Amino acid sequence: MSERPARKASMHSVGSNQLGMRQFNERIVLQAIRLHGALPKADVARLTRLSMQTVSLIVDHLIDDGLLQKDARTRVKGRIGQPSVPISLRADGAFSIGVKVGRRSLDVLSMDFAGSMRTRETLEYAYPDPHTLFPALEARLARVVAALGDGAQKIAGIGVAAPLWLGGWRDFFDTPPDALAAWNDIDIRERIQSMTALPVEFAKDTTAACAAELVMGQGRGLRNFLYVFIGTFIGGGLVIDGRLHAGPSGNAGAIGSFPLFHGRARRAGQLLNTASVYVLEKAFAAAGAPAAAAHDERAVSSPLRALAETWMGETCPAIATGIASAAALLDLEAVVIDGEIDRTLLREVIRRTDGELAGFDWQGMTRPRLVEGQIGPDARAMGGAILPLYAHFAPKHELFLKPLET
Repeated sequence: MSERPARKASMHSVGSNQLGMRQFNERIVLQAIRLHGALPKADVARLTRLSMQTVSLIVDHLIDDGLLQKDARTRVKGRIGQPSVPISLRADGAFSIGVKVGRRSLDVLSMDFAGSMRTRETLEYAYPDPHTLFPALEARLARVVAALGDGAQKIAGIGVAAPLWLGGWRDFFDTPPDALAAWNDIDIRERIQSMTALPVEFAKDTTAACAAELVMGQGRGLRNFLYVFIGTFIGGGLVIDGRLHAGPSGNAGAIGSFPLFHGRARRAGQLLNTASVYVLEKAFAAAGAPAAAAHDERAVSSPLRALAETWMGETCPAIATGIASAAALLDLEAVVIDGEIDRTLLREVIRRTDGELAGFDWQGMTRPRLVEGQIGPDARAMGGAILPLYAHFAPKHELFLKPLET
């Protein structure tokens, strides 16, 4: 491990000593460049509200540490004088590993300091069996680390994205009897921590996906939004005042558990029972088509298009109901919708959901705009990889983490 990631605990001393304040200011500078891209020192000073002298010292120090680099001089339109020198993140300055443990697949990937994926390993399955999943994960983790070569010495840590209740909804998710019960006694973070000397962070899978959108997608231009990810099970995350809000149990934004009702107090289940891709998978399988077609362009092509239309006819009103309720409570600026489905189908879901929202009574509320997510199917694994980078290099890393049990 390099010396830089070892400074994880420095934020606890912010304001108490000169060293702690310097390290906090370094993280502020890194955060500004990560969110806004390559910037001249003057723009870094403007965004961070630090003095030009302070920014110059910090940037030079971070360049010496191998975390920042000088790019080619560029002339900024409308400015007079010498071309400026943009400062950007150095891709090989640090690395992280992202692990997504899902209900249908396992992903292990490496990410560089600039946010680009370097290597990826995937395992697909009908359902997550811990007896086979963890040995497969350990082997893939070793291969991903080895693929980084000398860069393995700069790995900041491993971020894990997984459902909080992987063993839940057994009646809805068709599996052999008691196949998922073992997950109730497994701490996923601790199990993965036993495989490695690297620090391991954990977040709910859709919270991690929301972190990826916040840092690398639509979240760079939004302050308050609900994030909706349409996966095997639909889920979500929440951003308030530009910060990921995990909640006391790490489960904020759990829109999949939103209750749906039919008629007078007759319960019809939760949003995930209607709006999840798993429902579309089962419809395709019942028609003799591959379940995997629900995740790609086959879902919007004949002869499966009719089944997708039926699914959207139930899904879009249900999502709209959840969004309207969330907007009443949270005063949302926007709702970002992404997923592991074909982009044409995703855009149609967004369009129809927006149409459903138009039919709601918005008196006393502000109707949020719907925005297409930019990360896509890899959002959960990439969000996992972001967790250790934020733990070591961002000003407020605890906002991304699931609280540890005490």
